[in-house]
Amino acid sequence: MLEKYFKLKEHGTDVRTEVMAGLTTFLAMAYILAVNPSILGTVMNPSGVFVATAIASALATFVMAFLANYPIALSAGLGLNAYFAYTVCLGELGGDANAFTVALTAVFVEGVIFIVMSLFKFRESIINGIPQNMKLGISAGIGLFVAMIGLVNAGVINNTGATTLNLGDFSDPSVTLCLIGFIIILVLVHYNVRGAVLIGILLTWVLGMIAEATGWYVVNPEAGVYSVFPNFSAGLQLSGLKDTAFKLNFGWAASHLVQFVAITFSFLYVDLFDTIGTVVGVADKANLLNEDGTLPRVGKVLMADAIGTTAGALLGTSTVTSFVESSAGVASGGRTGLTSVVTGLMFLLSLFLSPIFLAIPSFATSPALIYVGMLMLQSATKIHFDGDIADSAGAYLALLMMPMTYSIATGIMFAILAWVLLKVFTGKAKDVSPIMWVIFVLFALRIVVLVTGFQ
Repeated sequence: MLEKYFKLKEHGTDVRTEVMAGLTTFLAMAYILAVNPSILGTVMNPSGVFVATAIASALATFVMAFLANYPIALSAGLGLNAYFAYTVCLGELGGDANAFTVALTAVFVEGVIFIVMSLFKFRESIINGIPQNMKLGISAGIGLFVAMIGLVNAGVINNTGATTLNLGDFSDPSVTLCLIGFIIILVLVHYNVRGAVLIGILLTWVLGMIAEATGWYVVNPEAGVYSVFPNFSAGLQLSGLKDTAFKLNFGWAASHLVQFVAITFSFLYVDLFDTIGTVVGVADKANLLNEDGTLPRVGKVLMADAIGTTAGALLGTSTVTSFVESSAGVASGGRTGLTSVVTGLMFLLSLFLSPIFLAIPSFATSPALIYVGMLMLQSATKIHFDGDIADSAGAYLALLMMPMTYSIATGIMFAILAWVLLKVFTGKAKDVSPIMWVIFVLFALRIVVLVTGFQ
């Protein structure tokens, strides 16, 4: 049955590989179950956010699995949740107790817009309209971005010194254990050990437990250093969902229409291009792109993202989007929706075993992200830098600006703006397709917003 539905043999995989890949993807992104309640918990019930995040992630990932048959998992997007809590609720809306209901309404409307855009294949046209060279640059740029996330999360690099980026303190067990975990994964990969990434995560976690037991890893919650041993004393906290679910506020939106549209557009912009970048990068790494660089069933991929965002807003969480950490599962051999099914099941299981999943520290999952970054960077070897200058610059800026600005969407913005301008200035404006002109205008408007400070 699994073979018939997910076409495992056709994709060169099997059930065991897909299960291991699904577990790996989940462990690589399980941190969102702790991070999202922490961020949104400043304006909402944290336990409700936890439940909403887990259920919305599972639902969206299942839709991806059964509708698109891709190994891509979804959850509440980082950056978008910070914008939700700090910029919208605490900033623009002044920290009003019901501010989160306005933000959830904006996310819900954004999701509905995306569903309409997906039905009319607008987002699909964007992905398939991006030049192949730029897609390779996006994939490589995401690789560097993912690696940087891993290095920062483990403290291997930081910005606490005199320079912009600095090497972390090796007396910090998180730094040392992360690098040891990276070596473990590389050794396991060298010997073709199946599930090398997942095993590397678990072994690094065990080393963390040993470090805590021996007193090297010192727990200090005030400094954000928590125990790596599971704590079951809090029990299950599922009742908080009643404080977050179905809390939309269309009345405020109608009476503050201009401000509401501006808030919605910001969610829309970042989600649109984060999703496009992630889907292209993960699909390229999994060899899912066609020879011409287009992605089969891309409309269904984007529909899963749109449904996830809409459902997430109804449940009580910020924008749900495709997670770049899905590449960790792809690196472990995941090629079909069965990988996503396993990841989705783990999100549901996390509702009952959350102490275990939340105890896995970032220094244990960071080695997986650093390794995945290395794999995705290989796309750079296929970029043609000796051809058209617009194609070369577009790929280069995508690769460069994603990690440097810590944003997939911003990397794509720089790449496309430069590509279109260079096409025009080199007398090749006819090469710019209508969809690329539309994207160019959207990004130009975004620049205007950034320059004027209008949000």
